[in-house]
Amino acid sequence: AVLFFHCRALLRGPDSAPIAWSGSAAMAEAPQCAHHGCCCKIGPSMLASDLAAMGDDAQKVLTAGADYLHLDIMDGHFVPNISWGPPVVECLRRRVGPEVFFDCHMMVSEPRKWVEPMRAAGGTQYTFHIEACEGAAVETAKAVAESGMKVGVALKPATPLSAIAEVIALVDMVLIMTVEPGFGGQKFMPNMMPKVLQLRTEYPELDIEVDGGLGPSTIDHAAKAGANMIVAGSASFKPDSDPAETFAIMRKSVLEHGNGRKTE
Repeated sequence: AVLFFHCRALLRGPDSAPIAWSGSAAMAEAPQCAHHGCCCKIGPSMLASDLAAMGDDAQKVLTAGADYLHLDIMDGHFVPNISWGPPVVECLRRRVGPEVFFDCHMMVSEPRKWVEPMRAAGGTQYTFHIEACEGAAVETAKAVAESGMKVGVALKPATPLSAIAEVIALVDMVLIMTVEPGFGGQKFMPNMMPKVLQLRTEYPELDIEVDGGLGPSTIDHAAKAGANMIVAGSASFKPDSDPAETFAIMRKSVLEHGNGRKTE
């Protein structure tokens, strides 16, 4: 598949000078995709929860209307942070039950190695980073599919869409990182929206996830670009705030800007 057919046009203004996709200018010029039919799904990032009460926090956001749980698996090698592994995922699965969708974001240096352990722990979708595959992306994607989990592939902010050309036909979802992976609480990167827009234009039926700095103040930019799976970390677990209201705002944005549906 040819993935960069209009990237240059997207990133340059009418005078051929590069557009500075940062700060307030980027927010004001958020690109708008053609309306699509992909269902909006809100996934709280459990890395932002109270880790001493992860089960309770998971139940809280699910009751508030979350569609899935986003689980950040970090090994301290691919990213400079360590989170948790299959035993914690297995415990959380027992706590929330078998029906909840677990999107396992694998920020690990050997993604093929952890496919079976994550399946056994209760993973629903295995989202590996293309940068960690070292030529084994197709093998990894096929192993995930054969395990029975859905296949996701993730890209760091600096990674071009061309990097996933060989696996795009094998995946169920593409994750565009809107922060550098490894830590929560970072600022949303609006300069990733042209990448989301291009992906939505070329693959109108593909699930496109965004992760990093998403909340009520930034959701419109992601929704307009075509993202339909929204990872919300800090916004989902703010003290003294109602996650149901946060999720409703974000869902409304995707329905209106992405799906073209009028909402009250």
